[in-house]
Amino acid sequence: MRISFLIIFLLVAVLGCKNKTASVTAASDTYYTCSMDPQVKEHKPGKCPICKMDLTPVKKKNGNSHDEIELSEQQVQLGNIHADTIRNGTIGDKLVLTATLNFDQMKASSVSARVMGRVEKLYYKNVGDFVKKGAPLYELYSEELNNAKQEYLLALERKKVFVNETMMNFDQLLQSARNKLLLWGMSDKQVQELTQQKKASTTTTFYSPVSGTITSLETREGDYVMEGGVLVKLADLSSLWAEAQVYTSQMADINRNSIATVQFPDFDGLEIRGTIGFVNPEINPDTRINLIRVAIPNSGNQLKPGMSAYVLLKSAPRKTLTLPIDAVIRDGNGATVWVRTGKKTFKTLMVETGLETDDRIEIRSGLRSGDVVVVSGAYLLQSEYIFQKGANPMAGHDMSKM
Repeated sequence: MRISFLIIFLLVAVLGCKNKTASVTAASDTYYTCSMDPQVKEHKPGKCPICKMDLTPVKKKNGNSHDEIELSEQQVQLGNIHADTIRNGTIGDKLVLTATLNFDQMKASSVSARVMGRVEKLYYKNVGDFVKKGAPLYELYSEELNNAKQEYLLALERKKVFVNETMMNFDQLLQSARNKLLLWGMSDKQVQELTQQKKASTTTTFYSPVSGTITSLETREGDYVMEGGVLVKLADLSSLWAEAQVYTSQMADINRNSIATVQFPDFDGLEIRGTIGFVNPEINPDTRINLIRVAIPNSGNQLKPGMSAYVLLKSAPRKTLTLPIDAVIRDGNGATVWVRTGKKTFKTLMVETGLETDDRIEIRSGLRSGDVVVVSGAYLLQSEYIFQKGANPMAGHDMSKM
């Protein structure tokens, strides 16, 4: 009888232990956390010790890989975590460079003295003044030019006096004196007036050979100038150069056939299309900086040399996988994205990125069309993973295999 009672007692004890073990195991499959303070984890329901909100039950998922986490419904909502299906799109290469406007040197001119003398008068005295072609530019007193005028008048007089003289060719002598005046900068009209008036003035007016804006005054009234000395510099501002600096690391991205757009921050977002006219073949060894030049039209001369600008170089778009830039997390180890593997489960994947333009980034490898990628809240997922796992999800990834 005692033996039968002992056997029954042992059976009840064993069954009780099994039920208790099953109960503990079932309880261990669920933990309780706070959506506002996810660091709180309890083994039973109750209030959050920090914010006093009701704790939310979360079931543990033993099948989760080391790079996968599961969130509660409240965490997904409060974290504003949204996912979208990645598809093939188009993206184009864009490079933004800082630039400065400069004169179009192909349309710049220097007015030089043809003969030595003293500048008696300047008709334009300010940098920025516009000079029309044929407008009087300066008056010069020149001993040599005055002597040449007298030689020309003397040749005229001798031809008139010795009209029947056959021993000397006065036409040739007169033409030689005339050519000297033209060579020293006098116009045909001025020589014609000298021929009619038969009187030479002590100063000679010189006229602008081109139209343009004065960019530099190299002399003042009363200064002596030598033959070939520059008096004034003119530039045609109907077109300008946007000269941009390019670092050597960016040179590989420069395409002479790229679409060049010049933006002006001082003109309310004004944009002007241009073409790359020149890429400096030589790099400054001290600064490691190169220069490119974009020619742009200057309608109404509203743009001025010296203004700052931005040069945007865009290549033709190509089809590829793209994501919003905020969906990609980058650090010294590489780039990762979060993909949705279940209703509330997420996994991190290493990706290789490419071009960036506006708010999109190219995904070269690591994803396929149709993957559901987290496009909003990726950084919150990253923080939650580090909190739960105690490690960076990128740890252990081999970037060389991408």
